[in-house]
Amino acid sequence: MNNEPHWLREAREYLGQRELPGAPTAPFIAKWLQQLGAWWRDDETPWCGTAVAAWMKACGIEPAKAWYRAKGWLDWGTAIAAPAVGAVVVFERVGGGHVGLVVGKDQAGRLLVLGGNQGNAVSIAPFDPARVVGYRWPAERMNELGVSPLPVLVASGPASTNEA
Repeated sequence: MNNEPHWLREAREYLGQRELPGAPTAPFIAKWLQQLGAWWRDDETPWCGTAVAAWMKACGIEPAKAWYRAKGWLDWGTAIAAPAVGAVVVFERVGGGHVGLVVGKDQAGRLLVLGGNQGNAVSIAPFDPARVVGYRWPAERMNELGVSPLPVLVASGPASTNEA
């Protein structure tokens, strides 16, 4: 994991953090929203883009202009043709999109993605690669783009289908 991009290592620090049920907003999400200058303060608004923006910003990388929209990440960085460890991946979903960071693939070929708002938490979940609408890499860090095949990791459970 030491050879992973810095922003992916930053994201791993939040694995297991969850939304709070009801009115209070989870402190880690409230902090991210404040740091990013959001005009809202609740974790009932989809926060996958918020998570990716917070991780990038913590590493000195400017987030997407429309970081709060999953599909806003399609206008950020440099498009890459295939998944790479640490790549930002944007998915299609009913009602919008979803964004996270690629960590590998499982034996069934599903992408393993570390993201926020996956089951109301920061988690690693399997995704059907047919849902991918783009892979992006920080433009100023193209020299860090790996060319190795994705690691094959163990995943359990069905592929994610609802990240709202």
